[in-house]
Amino acid sequence: MELTILYRGPLASCDYDCPYCPFAKRRDTREQLTADREALARFAGWVGDQPEDRLSLLFTPWGEALTRSWYRRTLAELSRLPQVRRVAVQTNLSHRTAWVEQADPETLALWTTYHPGQVGHDRFLAKTRELDARSVRYSVGVVGDPAHLDAARRMRAALPGQVYLWVNAEEGRSYTDAEAAEWTALDPLFGYSRHPHASAGRRCRTGESVVSVDGEGTVRRCHFVKTPIGNLYDGSYRAALRPRTCPLAVCDCHIGYVHLESLPLYDVFAGGVLERIPQALSAGAAARPPRASSDRPGSPRPPAT
Repeated sequence: MELTILYRGPLASCDYDCPYCPFAKRRDTREQLTADREALARFAGWVGDQPEDRLSLLFTPWGEALTRSWYRRTLAELSRLPQVRRVAVQTNLSHRTAWVEQADPETLALWTTYHPGQVGHDRFLAKTRELDARSVRYSVGVVGDPAHLDAARRMRAALPGQVYLWVNAEEGRSYTDAEAAEWTALDPLFGYSRHPHASAGRRCRTGESVVSVDGEGTVRRCHFVKTPIGNLYDGSYRAALRPRTCPLAVCDCHIGYVHLESLPLYDVFAGGVLERIPQALSAGAAARPPRASSDRPGSPRPPAT
């Protein structure tokens, strides 16, 4: 079986204090960290016990995972398993990067986010150059906060041309066409993030070839549809995997709408869906953001992850 799993354990602490994030500077207790470490070990053990499957794994923690040794160690170990096609993680890149030398660079990838209010340009850029030196695939992203536009432009100019810089629309912000054009100049795919996507009744790969798993092993079709479809550890999820349509009115988060079959994003990000690395950013139709009004509800953009 081929399956993509988005794993989110109980970890909710972060070393940054971003004003647009509800988990800023949150601290987990010792007991919470122990529970998270045990949950991760259980999940990694399950992955190791699936030699016949082909698995792609994306870690989407509420907080910052790679400041924790057990995540760094586990990602490196998972990257070396033959049944793991890709293992990726969302990170602010505040951690030391030497650990990636223990990983398989053909399998490991990082989805990194640059937060100009939390880290200096030179410090973040130095971390990306360490990844370059170790041949690790990564993307770099920013939140589309107008206060961060100049910093984003400077980062785009400093990054190698082959490194994709993506822009997430800021939660609750409605962009004018002129404002959107400024962000699109940095990220040609910004249009996908600018507006929520009408999704009700539309086919989505989640629940069929993509699932979300929490620290208890509860399987849901995605992070945003809360109804469980089974449990990873008792195997009950397998019988529930089937083609599905989305029950929600809109989908406004990249880790959700990237799996909508009504969007061309599996072609745009071919080979890099989990780490958010496009195959190419040409002027071809597959790389153009959507313009149809059916994919752009007229109401202002609601908060997004």
